[in-house]
Amino acid sequence: MKKVLIVLVALTVIVLGYGGWIFISWLNGEKAEESNHEGTQEELSGLVDQRELLQGNVSEEDLAVFQEQNLNPFGHSVVESELTDAIYQEYIHGMSHQKVKASEKWGFYGIHPDRIEWLLNGLEEVELRHEELYRRILEKWYQGNFATAADDHNAIWELQGGSIGKATGVLSPEEEQAYIDSQTN
Repeated sequence: MKKVLIVLVALTVIVLGYGGWIFISWLNGEKAEESNHEGTQEELSGLVDQRELLQGNVSEEDLAVFQEQNLNPFGHSVVESELTDAIYQEYIHGMSHQKVKASEKWGFYGIHPDRIEWLLNGLEEVELRHEELYRRILEKWYQGNFATAADDHNAIWELQGGSIGKATGVLSPEEEQAYIDSQTN
């Protein structure tokens, strides 16, 4: 009887261990697939490297120069047909910093209707995993509605695996201007 119990326990451990291994392998495979679909770090490296050079408020003159140089409204060479989830997240997240309270903020792209419109047009060019989220955020912002900017920021922040810098509210107009000024000086 004792041997049967030992065999049953051993088989249970083996079956549970094997099942756990399959489950973890499945999770890792799904995360790898999601990562490939949303874009890789290499894909973003050029944008992130340029982020410091291009951050701040964007002027009409800046946009004209970008256009003359065949760059997008963010000052990058990425065209609408090359947009990925990772790039949308970079741009939306960076723009949201203008509007939200957060303990930490990395990256800033000034909000401008041309940028928002360009991203909305890009949604017609590519298929993205989180397209509806991007569309919902960008359409509100295009209409000048930033009342839920903290929630918008946090939705993108969570997709990016954020752990520091969760938005806790929306900046007042004075706080927003102070933030913009601190990023352009």
